[in-house]
Amino acid sequence: MTKWYDKYLSIYGKTIDEIPDSVLDEIKNNLTKKQCQEPLVSIVVIAYNEDRRLTACLWSLSELQTEYPIEILGVNNNSKDRTEEVYTRLGLPYFNETKQSPGYARQCGLEHARGKYHFCIDADTFYPAQYVDLMMTKLSKPDVSCVSSFWSFFPDKTHSRFGLFLFEMIRDMFLFIQHFKRPELCVRGMVFAFNADYARHVKIRTDIRRGEDGSLALSLKPYGRIAFLYNRKARPVTGYGTIGSQSLWQSFVQHVKIQGKGLSRIFYKKDHYEDSEDNLVKS
Repeated sequence: MTKWYDKYLSIYGKTIDEIPDSVLDEIKNNLTKKQCQEPLVSIVVIAYNEDRRLTACLWSLSELQTEYPIEILGVNNNSKDRTEEVYTRLGLPYFNETKQSPGYARQCGLEHARGKYHFCIDADTFYPAQYVDLMMTKLSKPDVSCVSSFWSFFPDKTHSRFGLFLFEMIRDMFLFIQHFKRPELCVRGMVFAFNADYARHVKIRTDIRRGEDGSLALSLKPYGRIAFLYNRKARPVTGYGTIGSQSLWQSFVQHVKIQGKGLSRIFYKKDHYEDSEDNLVKS
C-alpha cells in the first residue's frame, strides 16, 4: 500500500549527487515559493551531519499546504559532512552554528526566525502536508504556549509495519497517560512548536545532550499550557535515531526498563529538571 511519504523515502539515505537534478530543482523551486517576507510561522530545520537525510526532509517541507504565511530556515550545527552543501544546493536560507548541541542549534534558529510561532524540525523526519495547519489549531489558542504531537517510524527490513503499529500504540498510550501530570516529558523536538514571543523570555538549555525540547516546554508553562494534537494526519514519520538498529522487541524491553525505574514521576508535577551527569555537555 502506497504511503504519503514513500517518495521522500525513495531518496532518504542518498547524497545530493545520487538524486536527480530534476528532483533537486523541484524541491528548490517549491521551497522558494513557500518563503514569505512577513511570516507568521517560522519552520526551522536543525541538522548535524544529516547530508543523506536532509534532502528528503526538505522535500516534504516544500510540499506543505498551509493557509499561514511561513518561512523555512535551516541551521547547520557544526556538521562535518555535506549538510551545508545540501542547504546551498536547495537554496534554503540557513545559518551556521559552530557550538555543538541541539540547544545551541535551536537557539540559533530562534534568534534568526521572524515568525510569532516557531516550529522545530528534525532533518531525518518527513512531515505531512497538513502538519502546520493542524498543529496551529492548538498553538493559536490564547491559553497555549506550545504544542506537541505523536510521531511514527517508517518500516524497513528490521521493523515491520505491524510491529511498528503495536510498538507505537503502546508508546502512545503511555505518553497519553503521562501527559496529564508531566506533559513536558512527552515533548519531542521533531514534533514541537511554540510561541516564539514567550520562548524569547526564557532559556533554551544548551548544556545538555538531549531533553532541551522538554526543558523548554517546561519553562513555557507559566505562559500557557502544553497542548497535544492527537491526529494521525499530523503525524510526521522518522527514522530510528531513538530506537537504533535493534529489533522492536529489544527496543520495547529497553524502554520498559528505563521508564519503569522512575514510573512514579508521571503522577507528580515538576517545575525543574534534574539532569544526569551523562547528559551534560562537557565544556
